Amino acid sequence: MEEAIRFLIFIAFVGLLLLLRFDAGRFGAAEYDDEQAPGGLRTWMRRLAWYGLGIVLVLAVYRIHPLPISVLRLDIGADRQQSIGLGLLFGLGGTMVALLFAWWRYRRLRLPPARHYPSAAINTVGTAFIDEALFRGILLGLLLSYDWPLELTIAFQAVLYGLATRLGAPGRSRGMLAISIGVGVVGGVLTVMTGGIGAAVVGHAVTRFAIFLATGHAGQVRPSGLEPEEELGQTLPPAGWEVVVDHPPSADEPTSPGGLRQVRPG
Repeated sequence: MEEAIRFLIFIAFVGLLLLLRFDAGRFGAAEYDDEQAPGGLRTWMRRLAWYGLGIVLVLAVYRIHPLPISVLRLDIGADRQQSIGLGLLFGLGGTMVALLFAWWRYRRLRLPPARHYPSAAINTVGTAFIDEALFRGILLGLLLSYDWPLELTIAFQAVLYGLATRLGAPGRSRGMLAISIGVGVVGGVLTVMTGGIGAAVVGHAVTRFAIFLATGHAGQVRPSGLEPEEELGQTLPPAGWEVVVDHPPSADEPTSPGGLRQVRPG
């Protein structure tokens, strides 16, 4: 009877963790868009509340489950140096992917404003820990304990993680969704290899911060044509034309029906 109650409490805390992750947008955490966040003390309090609740729930699961390290892998790993090394390699690969994605999406590195760096650093570390503990630790270990095939388990938790980031919603970047699922797959493989989530946390945090540096966003990259500089470019006249507002054009200056005058070189 005691074991049954303990298991039900464990499932309840895991469910709360999942709900918290899916509802991260209400707290202004996870893949929030810094340029749309209102800022101020209230925004920071909501974000810190999300991180705090996530950490408390992870610790509660750690205390309730009888085998949190051997089954749920809520540890750095059997070999800590190996785990950190593999995590750094994971982060290096994630950085290369972030740079390639930024070049494909913007044809340049879209460095963010300096004022966003502190919040992005806290966001990447806090979100990486909670995500890896939940998806690569608790869910992965729980499914494997019920004899799910390893490949199916890794794929399932990676897809569920991609859905939790809300990157599959309309108007979101499909490229970022693919990167998130890739992070889930690589993190799952490393967790199984090392026996802990340490490598996955390090690689995840480095990759997310590299995405922030390369794209200017913490995760929610906007679809093509919807970045501020792209929307501004759509309102400018074509190359070689300028808006005439001070005097009517002379007879020898060709104009367009919209009131634009062609500027002749020289």
